[in-house]
Amino acid sequence: MGNHAEEMFDYTAMTVPAIEKIASRAIDEAERLRSEVLDADKPRTYGNTLAPLEGVEEVLSRAFGEAGFMGYVHTDPEVRAAGHACSERLSKWHTDMAFDPKLYQAVEAFRSTAQAGTLTGERERYLEFVGRDLKKAGHHLPVDSQARVKELSARMIELGVAFAQNIAEYEDALEVTREDLDGLPDTYIDSLPPAEEEGKLRVTMAYPHVIPFMENASRRDLRQRLAKKFSNRAVEANRPILEEAVAIRMEIATLFGEPSWAHHRLSERMAKTPETVQGFYDLLLGPLQEAGRREVARIAELLESDGEQGPVQSWDWRYYDNRIRRTEYGVDQMEVAAYFPLDRVLEGMLDLTGEMFRIEYQRVQAPVWHEDVITYAVFDDESGEHISNFHMDLFPREGKFSHAAAFTLVKGRRRPDGSYQKPRSAIVANFTPPSEGNPALLQHSEVLTLFHEFGHILHQVLTRADSGRFSGTSTEWDFVEAASQIMENWTWQPEILARFAFHHQTREPLPAGLLKRLTGAKLLNIAISKLRQASFGLLDMALHGPDPEKDIDEILERSNEVSLFPLQEGTFSPASFGHLMGGYDAGYYGYLWSEVFGDDMWRRFEEEGITNPEVGMDYRREVLEVGGSRDAIETLRSFLGREPDNGAFLRKLGITP
Repeated sequence: MGNHAEEMFDYTAMTVPAIEKIASRAIDEAERLRSEVLDADKPRTYGNTLAPLEGVEEVLSRAFGEAGFMGYVHTDPEVRAAGHACSERLSKWHTDMAFDPKLYQAVEAFRSTAQAGTLTGERERYLEFVGRDLKKAGHHLPVDSQARVKELSARMIELGVAFAQNIAEYEDALEVTREDLDGLPDTYIDSLPPAEEEGKLRVTMAYPHVIPFMENASRRDLRQRLAKKFSNRAVEANRPILEEAVAIRMEIATLFGEPSWAHHRLSERMAKTPETVQGFYDLLLGPLQEAGRREVARIAELLESDGEQGPVQSWDWRYYDNRIRRTEYGVDQMEVAAYFPLDRVLEGMLDLTGEMFRIEYQRVQAPVWHEDVITYAVFDDESGEHISNFHMDLFPREGKFSHAAAFTLVKGRRRPDGSYQKPRSAIVANFTPPSEGNPALLQHSEVLTLFHEFGHILHQVLTRADSGRFSGTSTEWDFVEAASQIMENWTWQPEILARFAFHHQTREPLPAGLLKRLTGAKLLNIAISKLRQASFGLLDMALHGPDPEKDIDEILERSNEVSLFPLQEGTFSPASFGHLMGGYDAGYYGYLWSEVFGDDMWRRFEEEGITNPEVGMDYRREVLEVGGSRDAIETLRSFLGREPDNGAFLRKLGITP
C-alpha cells in the first residue's frame, strides 16, 4: 500500500512566521477568487460565480487545518497564539466577504439565470446555502442595520477565539499530600506532578486528573474544593466575554426582526424552532426527574451512612456512583481499566470498523506536531484505493485543547479536474497517559469517548461529498452527533469487548463475570447523567432565548435545578463551557436530540447483526459518505428504510416499556 506520509502537511515546520505566511497566502488566494466572481464580464454561470466561492471555502478551510489548528495542539504558547490569531483572521475575512454587496448581486444575478433553474443535487444545494449565508449577512436590511450586523459579527469572532484560548491556557490545581489521596490507586498518584511545596502533589484541571479524583477520593471536602476550581476555570476572563456575546447575539436577532438568537439559529437545523426544542425537553424531563430523584435518594442514603450531613451535592454523585458500581455491581473502574490498554483498544476499534465498513488502516509515519501523535492511512477494501488519513493526539499537555474533539484538517471534495481530494482529520483527546511501568490504561468511559470521537472521524474521512461545504460532519448541527453517538453502543457489547479487552500484564481476557457486571451497570444513574445534559441544553437555550434583559446568574440557577443538585456557591461554570462559543450556541440540545437518531440507527444493527457488514456498508454509503449533501431526515430515511422515531431512545431511558 505504500507510505502515504508524502501527502501529509509538515506540521514540524510550524512557527509563528510560517503560520502568518499561510494565513496571508490564503487570504490573497481567497481575494483572487472573490475577484473572479466580481470581475466576471460574461453571463453568470455556476463556473464563474459559485465555483470560485467553493474555492474560497477550500482555501480558508485548508489554512485552518494547517495553521489555525495549531492554536489547539502546539507545544509552544507563541505558536498556539499565532494559530488562534490565524483562525480569527481567516474567519473575519470570510465574514467580511459575506457582507460584500457586489457579491450578493452576483449570486442573485446567477440565481435568475436559466442554468440556476436546472441545477440538481449538491450544486442546487450549494446555491441554496450560499443564498442563506448572504441572507444572514443582512443584505435585505437597511444599510445602517447591515453595517451594525457586520460590526457585531466581527466582534463575535474575536470573542469566540479569546474564549477558547482562555480555557485552553488556564492553569490551576488542587495541591494535596499523599495522605489526602485516600481511595486513589498508586498509578493515579504517580501520575500527579509535584507542587512547589515539598511533599505536595498537583491535581490539575486535566480530565485524567479530575474525573478519577471525583470518583475515588474519599475526602469529601477535597472533592468539593476541586469541583469549585474546575467549575471556575477561566471565570475572570470568560464571564465578561460570555455576557457580551449573549447581548450581541440578541442584538443581531433583533436587527433581523426575530424574537431571539435561538430563533435566528434554529431555522437552519432539524428542530427549526425553539418551541420544538422545548417540546423535546418537556417529553423527557418529567420521567427523567422522577427516576433521577430515586437515584439521588439512593446516594443520599449512602451519604448519611458515611456520617455526612446535608443534601447530595454535585461533587458527591460520581463518588457514590462509583461506589455503587463497586459494591453492588462488582465493577471497580480502576480494575476495569487494567483490561483496556490503549493500544489494544485502538487495535480492536480499527478491526471492528474495518470489518463493518470494509476499509483497512495502515499506520504511517508523518511530520506531526508532537511525538505522541500517531497517524493512519485509510484504504477501501474492495478497490485498495487510499481514501483518507487521520491523526490521533490522545494525551494531555499544557496549553492543549482540554476536551475531546475531532477536527477536520482537509475536507473531502471533488476537484475541478474530477479527482477526489483525500480528507484528513484529527482526534484530539485527553486520556490517561502512560505511567511508569504501565501503558496508557483507559477507563471504560474513556473507551466510550474514543469510540464517540472516532465516529466523527469516520464521518469525516469516509465522505464522498462533491462539495467541501457538505463534506463529512458538515450536516445540520443537531444531527452531527448521531454518527458519534451510535459508535458508543459497540463499547457495551460483550462480543465486541471480548475482542480487545485483555489485562495489560497477564494478557488474560476480561473475565466473563466482570464483563457481565460492567454491561449490567450500563444504565446505573442514567437519569442523573441525562438530566445533567438537559441542564446544559436548557442553560444554552435560556441564554439565547427572547428575554433581552438576561440575568445570567438567575438563568444558571434555574437551569441547574433540572440536574437535581444544588448549584455550588461561588461558581460560574458557563465560563468554561466551550460549546457556548464554539458553534453550539442555541444548539447544545443537539447532543440529546441526535442521540435519538443514533439509537434509532443502532436499532437496525441490533436487528440485523451488530457486525453485519451489509448493514455496515449501508451505513457507510447512506450516512457517512453523503455527509451534509442532503437533509439529515432524508439520510435517516434512506438508511432506516422508514421514518425515524424516538422509540429506541425512550425505551433505553425507561420512559416507555
